[in-house]
Formats: sequence, structure tokens, C-alpha cells
Amino acid sequence: MSDGVFDEDVARSYDADIEHMYAPEVLIPTVDVLSKLSSGGSALEFAIGTGRVAVPLARRGVHVEGIELSAAMADVLREREGGETINVVIGDMATTTVPGAFDLVYLVFNTIGNLTSQDQQTACFVNAARHLKRGGRFVIEVGVPALRRLPPGERFVTFSMSHHYIGVDEYDLVTQSLVSHHLNVDDEGRARSFRTPQRYVWPAELDLMAQISGMRLESRWESWDKTAFTHESEHHVSVWIKP
Repeated sequence: MSDGVFDEDVARSYDADIEHMYAPEVLIPTVDVLSKLSSGGSALEFAIGTGRVAVPLARRGVHVEGIELSAAMADVLREREGGETINVVIGDMATTTVPGAFDLVYLVFNTIGNLTSQDQQTACFVNAARHLKRGGRFVIEVGVPALRRLPPGERFVTFSMSHHYIGVDEYDLVTQSLVSHHLNVDDEGRARSFRTPQRYVWPAELDLMAQISGMRLESRWESWDKTAFTHESEHHVSVWIKP
């Protein structure tokens, strides 16, 4: 099973393409916060991918399970040391369920945007609440839409550029959709490209989805180091609690 984007070719190169997300200054604060929010109990990762976060979180003693739409991504996770012990259910994070109730459900690295309609994103919140114990928390890490960087009449924003990678977001302000264009170039100059369709979503809109699903906002930070969220923040980590 695949979503048509994260097929076997993408899955096999995915970790190399996001190598910067494995940097200790990125990954350690992420795992620190999630471990604390789970109180060392149980956690369910929506769109668990190749296990970048799930495996080190499990090493902290948290019981981690996952939901993943791409079987190819899940296969890479199972090949990772420690990944073979993590139960992964193949399916859509907006509707797929796993047995049990969890202290924490989390969704990182902008993946809420992979659900390309408001109905699907709201269903994701409902599904998170369905899996949480009372007092459990749902965490999302996602970017703030970069619309202030769009000159009048323009639709494209470059969000990353280096010798080996170029990332460009293409916005549609009418439909609140965007397409992220990724171009990766290896040391021999060979280029690979792929696109990820997304729906951008505002923090206040996410709060309303949480309210619909029976949760309320508990915390919002700019980053995993709990820097204060301000009007200049380009990303946020938000925590909703199931009362």
C-alpha cells in the first residue's frame, strides 16, 4: 500500500534526504518532550514513517506503536535496529485504529498537511482523541504558512536551498493547498525530484479541530526547546489535552 508519493524509491532514500532532521540538536529535544508528555507510558505515532522519532523514543522506555499509509516506509522502519519491535498498522491516520488507549498521540514534521482536506484533518483529530486515555495528549509539529513571504501575484516560496537540495512550496490561496517540490542532487550530480501535495493549516484552525474532537489547547511553542511562540514564529509545536 502506498499514498502514491512515498513509494519504495522515496522510502529507501528518505532518511538520507532528511539527514538534517537526525541532527542531535533537532532530534534530542523532540524525543525529550515526547517522552515527558507520555510520562514514560505509551505513545502512538501517526505517519510513523521510517521511525526517526519512534525508535529513539522507544529506547527511552516508552511503548510506541504507529500508523503509516506507506508500506514501503514501514518496511524501512522494520529494518532499522529497534524498529522490528514497534507494531505498525498500515492505513490512513485519519481513520485507521489500533487496539488500546495511549498516553500520547503525536504527529511530527508537517505531516498533518499530507491530509489534503479540512475534513480529513479534522478526522485526524477525532481519531487521535479516540486513541487517547483521559488526560492524554495530542502533539503536532507543523510550519506556519509562509504567506507573508509571497509578493503580490506570486505563488512560490523557496524554503530550503543547498548544494544537494532545493525545496520550493507552491501555494494556492483559494483552496488553501500547496505542493512542496523537492529536488535532491547527489555527489555525482544526479538529480531526483518528487512532489508532496499538502493542505496548509493555521494554528487557530487546528485549535478548532481539537475543540470539535473534545480536546483543548494546553501548550504551544515555536520549537521543541519550548521557545515562546510569537507572531514571527515560522513553526509551532502544539499540545492538546483530552480532559
